[in-house]
Amino acid sequence: MKTQKTSEDYLEAMLMIKEQLGYIRSVDVAKHLGVTKPSVTYTTKRLRESGLIKMDEAGLITLTETGMEVASRIYGRHKVLTGFFTALGVDEKTAREDACKVEHDLSQVTFDAICRHASRQLKK
Repeated sequence: MKTQKTSEDYLEAMLMIKEQLGYIRSVDVAKHLGVTKPSVTYTTKRLRESGLIKMDEAGLITLTETGMEVASRIYGRHKVLTGFFTALGVDEKTAREDACKVEHDLSQVTFDAICRHASRQLKK
């Protein structure tokens, strides 16, 4: 399933919030992403309609199995790319920001090549 960058950003943020707080609320997503509550409302509606999240009566968000797969893939890419960039000598803050910029657009072929290269470097 192909999702748009915004959807991927939201799902990744939701996974990070879940790991940090143990639950996901719209207000926490808004704060994490630096967006307005109406933006979160609009995007969570689209994510629900796409079957990527569920919301209960109290407003708590749960990632569906498909949503979790997308979030885990993007978050995994983010962590690998951040580590790769810091290994190149980029400061942590810039590495995280740059990883966020490329994690969505980088082809799987290039990402796999980065992983192989990084793995070889660790073995040295």
